[in-house]
Order: sequence, then C-alpha cells, then structure tokens
Amino acid sequence: MPDNALEQFAILLNASDDVAVARKTIPAGQRLITDEGPLTSTTDIRMGHKISMRAIRPDAPVLKYGQIIGFATQAIRPGEHVHTHNLSVKDFDRDYEFSDEAQTVNFKAPDQIPTFQGYLRTDGRVGTRNYIALLASVNCSATVTKYVTEHFNNSTYREKYPNVDGVIALTHKSGCCLQPGDPSDTLKRVIMGMATHPNVFGYALIGLGCEGMQVPSLSTQLKDYRGNGAAPTYLVIQQSGGIRKTVNAAIEAIEELLPQANAAQRTSQPASKLVLAMQCGASDAYSGITGNPAVGAAADELIRCGGAAVLAETPEIYGAEHLLIRRAVDAKVGKKLVNLIRWWEEQATLFDTTIDNNPSPGNKEGGLTTIFEKSLGAISKAGQTPLNAVYQYAEVINKPGLGFMDSPGYDPVSMTGLAAGGANIGVFTTGRGSVYGCKPMPTLKIATNSVVYNFMPEDMDLDTGTILEGSESLDQCGQRIFDALLEMASGQPTKSEAQGIGDEEFAPWIKGPTF
Repeated sequence: MPDNALEQFAILLNASDDVAVARKTIPAGQRLITDEGPLTSTTDIRMGHKISMRAIRPDAPVLKYGQIIGFATQAIRPGEHVHTHNLSVKDFDRDYEFSDEAQTVNFKAPDQIPTFQGYLRTDGRVGTRNYIALLASVNCSATVTKYVTEHFNNSTYREKYPNVDGVIALTHKSGCCLQPGDPSDTLKRVIMGMATHPNVFGYALIGLGCEGMQVPSLSTQLKDYRGNGAAPTYLVIQQSGGIRKTVNAAIEAIEELLPQANAAQRTSQPASKLVLAMQCGASDAYSGITGNPAVGAAADELIRCGGAAVLAETPEIYGAEHLLIRRAVDAKVGKKLVNLIRWWEEQATLFDTTIDNNPSPGNKEGGLTTIFEKSLGAISKAGQTPLNAVYQYAEVINKPGLGFMDSPGYDPVSMTGLAAGGANIGVFTTGRGSVYGCKPMPTLKIATNSVVYNFMPEDMDLDTGTILEGSESLDQCGQRIFDALLEMASGQPTKSEAQGIGDEEFAPWIKGPTF
C-alpha cells in the first residue's frame, strides 16, 4: 500500500460516502490516492474530522455510513474539511418499512450459554451487585437519606459485611408539585424500579409527609415487595418526629437488614439472566466506528444467549430511526418507535428549539457535526438483531432480545431510566472521556480511541482504539467486551466503582411544569 494511500490517513466507511474520517491529522496539501483518483487536502483536517471525497454542490445530501448525515450549505471542494461551517440538517424522508430487515436470531443451545456468578433473587431475576438502598420519595427527604448512608460509609461496616456492596442513597430534586399523569407516573416508575432492582437486596423508602409522591401510596403499589427476600422499611419524617428520629429509625432498620444481605451468596447463573443497558456519551467521530459497533457485537452475543440489551436516548437516534424500524419484529413495535419520534418533534416545536441542538460542543470538537451523524453512530450499539420491544422511560424490561427505551439524550437521566427498568449491567462508550458511573448497576467504560484510554487509565475499562490500529477486528473486540461484561457481572469492580462514582448520577427524568 502506498504511503499516501487514503487508508493510511482516513477511513472510508462506505463506498458511496461523500466523506472519510481522518485517522490522524491530515496536513494541508497532503496528496492522497483514492479509488476515484488523487485527492489533495485543502486545509489541515484534525483527527476524527471529515474530509470531502468529491465535489458537493450546495443543498446536496452528504453521505457517511451510506446514509444522509446532513446537507451542504455551500459548495464543497474535493479534499475540503466538512464540518459545521458547511454542513447542516434539514428534514428529509426516511423509509419506515416495518420489519423489512428483521433477521432470525441464531440462539445458542442451553449447554453452550456461558455463565457468570450472580445473586439469584426469589423472583427469579439475578443481581450482579448486592446493595441496600435508601430511596427518597421527594427532595425534602434527600438529606435524611444521606445522613443514614453516611453512618454506614466506613471500614467497620465494609469489613463486617463483605458481601454487601454498600448502603446507597438514591435522591432526586422532585417529588412534590408534580402534575398528574405522565410526570407523576414517570417518577413513580423510577422509584419503584429502583426499590425492586435485582441489584438491591433491600431498601428503605423515606418521605417528608406532605409531598405529592406519597410514601403510603408507593408502599401500597409495591405491596411490600420481597422479591429479593428482604422486608422493606417505610418512613415519613413528619410522622416519625423529625429528622433525628427518622435517621435513627432508618439506621436501626438497615442494621437489621445487613446480616441478611451479607448472607446472600453468588452462584453460577446463565448469561440469559443479564439485562444490558447501552449508552454512549461525550462521543467523538470514532464512537460510531469502534466502540459503538463493538458494543453492538457484544449485545448480539448476549441476545444469542437469551439475554436482553436495551438502547435509549430517543433524540440520539433521530435521523437514523428508520434503520431500527426496519428491524422491528412487527409493525406494532415499529409504530411505537415512530410515535416516540413524533413526540420529540412536537416537544422541540413546543419549546421553540430543534433536535439538532444536540450534538454538544464536545461532540463537535471530536468531529461530529449533526444529529444525523451522531445518531447513525449511536444506533450501531444495537448490533444486528431484531428490535423486540419499545419501552416507556423506566418501564420494566420484560422481554429478551434487543429493546429500546424512550429517554432524553442526557446520560445520567437516560441511564437512570434503564437501571429503573431492571438492567443489571451497563456499558458506556466515550470518545472524549466521560467519567460516568451508575449505582446500583455496574457499568463498563469503553474508550473509542486509544488516546483517551491512555490519557485516562483510571477511568476507562476497555480500549476499542485497537480496531482503528488494526490489531483487533470488530468481532474480536466485541467478544472481548462480552467477556468483560461477564467478569463485571461476576463481581469484578469497574474503574468507576473503584473510584466510588455512581451515587450522584441517579437522575430521574423530570417531566412537565412544576407549580
């Protein structure tokens, strides 16, 4: 291969693409040999940014991944940098052919399904961690739950109860003055989902007493849930005699619960018991080339084992949703996804904004220009299997296979919904270097390029820049991620867990006006 071959400097993802992605900085005046003839860069093009492969007329669609990522706002010359100065979005028709490309899944035989060491709960689900949770029904009880967890956050309790991963406080900024219907129901699903999470052995739910999200109402709907074998504790500050008395009562309840939780033991469980939450954040141009499709390969492997993998962030599939809809298992599932897209379009209009306010500044710095481009990379986490289910935010994930959950593109809010739905493991790809963690759901952080992986070694669990370097194929990398997921599910601490990240990242989606 010649030293100035395109492949040495850039990645052409599809033969029909109008742009290629720079592997490294391409200096101005660099002559490149392509299948269509020689090409000379007109300016410096940074690592991860796009170079035009041919002349593009104004208003013409620009292709990457073989799909439209935007429209030229001016004439673009061959070899020119393609980014926010000459590329933007506008509406275009997407082909919503339901189930047109749904494939048959080649499921593994039962004796071929790998196993992990997990906590079998009495309701049949399996935990990958063993937490005790303090849940606040309202922001007014958040500090009380924090006081309780601070009592247990010391070496004495960790040494006495080694099988308990921790006592955690799941607090939020809502719970009162909620509008009835969707806003109230959404928070209720989150609280109930975390209370009954397979990674939570037992819980205490604490409220103030006068808030809209009432503890008695929640306890009635939870019906003293004991799926993990532990009786819950419900406390109301105004009925308990104030802060100090509530804190003391909660501490006493947790101290009775700790020996029970510590008695839980990991046992061999099939990978079919895993529910994988998939997220990308602080993305760059390589996210859709390395980390995300490698996660997609790992998700396909989990689904072949009978497990579930769930994608989220509805605004971050916008412009690429038609590719998922074609893989919907039936028209009903496909139409549910279309309805979500329409709702987000209406919300953008209602608040006089556009969905293309995403990508973020960091995304753009990393080479991503439009929401269409970002979305095409994001959905590659979904692999190749049929779309089996579409869920409301924090709805219980109750089907194996590939699922999609409605959520904003804001990472903590999105992952909170997936965790509340019952995902017991997570994976988070990042090209810029997000430091996200998620208790009680352990989450692998995957760097999409080796620069970030080597620069942030205490925060990144895996490097998928190996795909760019050619030392590993996409399938090999996907298998490495799958193996790492099994190890994490068996108790191997993640980098974020080692640093104690994950308490403050609990962030329910707050919908509707507050009065």
